[in-house]
Amino acid sequence: MRRMGGTLFLIGMLYSCASIGRPDGGPIDVDPPVFLGSNPPQGALNNTRKRIVLEFDEYIKLEKVNEKVVISPPQIKYPDVKTSGKRVIVELFDTLKDNTTYTIDFGDAIVDNNEGNPLGDFAFVFSTGEAIDTMVVSGIVLQASNLEPIKGILVGLHADLADSAFVSLPFDRVGRTDSRGKFSIRGIAPGSYRIFALQDTDMDYTFSQKSEAIAFYDSIVVPRFEERIRQDTVWKDSLTIDTIYDRSYTHYLPDDILLRAFNEDIFNQYFVKSERLTPEKFTLYFNSPADTLPTLTGLNFDEKDAFIIEKNPRNDTITYWIKDSLLYQKDTLTLEMNYLYTDTLLTLVPRTDTLELYVRRVRGGGEAETSSRNRRGRRGEVEDTVPQTVFLQVTTYAPGTLDLYDYLHFTFPEPIARYDREALHLREKVDTIWVDVPFEFEADSLELRRYNLYYDWEPEKEYQFEADSTAFHGIYGLFTDRIQNNIKIRSTDEYGAIFFNVSGIDTPAFVELLDVQDRVVRRMKVREGSADFYYLKPGQYGARLISDTNGNGIWDTGNYEENRQPEEVFYYPQILDLKALWEIEQDWNVLSVPLPEQKPYDMKKQKPDEDNKKNTADQNRNSSKNSSSRR
Repeated sequence: MRRMGGTLFLIGMLYSCASIGRPDGGPIDVDPPVFLGSNPPQGALNNTRKRIVLEFDEYIKLEKVNEKVVISPPQIKYPDVKTSGKRVIVELFDTLKDNTTYTIDFGDAIVDNNEGNPLGDFAFVFSTGEAIDTMVVSGIVLQASNLEPIKGILVGLHADLADSAFVSLPFDRVGRTDSRGKFSIRGIAPGSYRIFALQDTDMDYTFSQKSEAIAFYDSIVVPRFEERIRQDTVWKDSLTIDTIYDRSYTHYLPDDILLRAFNEDIFNQYFVKSERLTPEKFTLYFNSPADTLPTLTGLNFDEKDAFIIEKNPRNDTITYWIKDSLLYQKDTLTLEMNYLYTDTLLTLVPRTDTLELYVRRVRGGGEAETSSRNRRGRRGEVEDTVPQTVFLQVTTYAPGTLDLYDYLHFTFPEPIARYDREALHLREKVDTIWVDVPFEFEADSLELRRYNLYYDWEPEKEYQFEADSTAFHGIYGLFTDRIQNNIKIRSTDEYGAIFFNVSGIDTPAFVELLDVQDRVVRRMKVREGSADFYYLKPGQYGARLISDTNGNGIWDTGNYEENRQPEEVFYYPQILDLKALWEIEQDWNVLSVPLPEQKPYDMKKQKPDEDNKKNTADQNRNSSKNSSSRR
C-alpha cells in the first residue's frame, strides 16, 4: 500500500509539473493595472516634453490603439503610442501649442498582460501653460436611421462658431465614442462651442469628404460644472450598514448631448459603365440616383422607337431592350449619350459620351446548336425529328399555402408585348366545384417585367390560378405554355394582430414593424394616432416610428450645408411576443423613454465590448467544461 501511495503521489507531482496555467477553480485576476506615476507627472504645468512615460504596477499591453486612444488637441502627425514592459510610452511629433491643455485619453485601451483587465476611463493630462483646463462635455452618438450606438466615431468641438469651421478647420478638442456610443471630451477651456461627430476617414479632423458620416448639434454648447453630493456606504458585513458618508464632487455639464449621425445623399453624379451581355439588350450604370434619364442618339442606327426602357426606382441602372431583330443582330451599336454630370464645382452640367456596345461573346466561341437536327435510328436509318417548342419562361409566385394579405405575381425574362386577359382564370373551390371569380391583374408599377394578381382571399378557401397556353407573348416572339397553380389560404387562427396607439408626435409618420434582426416586416402609416397590423404570423416583433416630415413615405437623411437634420426615428422599447389568435394593443408615447434607451438590447447589433468579452469568456468556460467531461 505504501508503494502504491508513493507511486500515485509521484504521478500526481509529474502531472502537476506538466500542467501549464492556472489550475481549475483557482482565483482569477480581476484587478486592472494601477497607475503609479509618470514623467512628466500627471497634471504637469509649463510642460515642454513631447515624450511621456507612464508607469504601472504590472506588465501591460495596449488594445486597438488607433481606435481607442485619442489625443486632444488633435495631432496632424499621429504620435507613436507603445508599451514596454510595465510602461506606456507616448511620443508626440507635432509642435506643442502655447498655453494649451493636452489630454491623452486612453479609454480602456490599457489592459494587464495576463487576463486583459482594462484600466477603464483613464486619461493623462498636462499643460504647456500655467493652468489645466478641466471642463468636460459628454453624451452619446447614435445612427440616425436605426438608433444603433456608433463605436469609434470622432466627436469634436469648435470654438469658431461659423458653419464653415467644420469643413475648413481641424477640431479644437476631440474625443471618441466607446462601444456604447458614449463619448467624453476633456480639458476644455470655458467658452462657447459647436459640437460635431465625424467618421474621419482621411484623418484630417474636418468634414472634407461627402462620404463621411457626420452629426451636428443644433445648439451652442457652453461647458459648466456644479457641485453635487453622493453617498458612500461602509458595511459592517454583507447585511449591516456601518456608516453612510455624504461626499461632495464636481460634476461637469452638459453630460447628455445626443448626436444623430448620418451620411448625406451624394449628388456627385457620373456615368460608371455600359454592358451588353446579350444581343437583345444593353444596360447603362450610373453611380447615384438621377431625376432624368439620359438621351440616346444612334450613330449607326435609328434610335426612334428602337427600345423598351426598363429602369430601377433610382434611375441609376437602365436597361434598353432592343425591339428590332435586325438591329440587335448587329455586332456593334454606336451611340451618343447625353446626360447630366457633376463637374468640379459640384454643379450638374450636360455631358456627351460616345459609346460602342459590343456583344460579349462566350469563351470558346462556336455557334448555338440548332433546335432541329437529324437523329439516327436503331438500324442506322436517318429519322426526321419534330423540333421542340421553346416557350417563354415565367417565374410564378403562387405558393401552395398563401397568406391572407398576400398576392400572386409573375416575372418574365423579357418585356411582354401583349397578354390575353381572357386567357387568365382564377377559380374558387365551392364544395367540390371550381367557380370562376373576378380578380385584378395589372403590370407592376416599379418592375417592368412583373405582373401582379390581387384578390380578397377568404380564410381556409382553396383557389386555382390558370393561364392558357399563349396567354403571354414576349417581345421576341416567344409565348408561355399553360400555367396552373393550386393555392390554399391560411386560417385566421394562424394569425395575431398588433395595434399601436401613438402619441408624442405631431408630424406625418409611419411605423415599421420589425423582426428581432431589425428587418422590416410590414409598414403602416399612422392615421389618427393609430398604426394597426393585422394578420401577423406568431413570433417576436419590434417597431420603429419614422417622423415623415415631408410625407414621402421614406426616411430622409440630413444635409449639413442646408442645416437639415435627418428625420427622427423612435423605437418601441420592448420586443412583443405575439401568439396565434392574440391581439396586442400598446400605448406608445415616442417621447416617454430617452432616445438612447429606446432600442431593445436584443435588437442591437453593436453590443458593449464588456458584454462581448463576457459572452466569449462564458463560451470558453463551457468549452473547457465540455472538454474536461469528455476526458
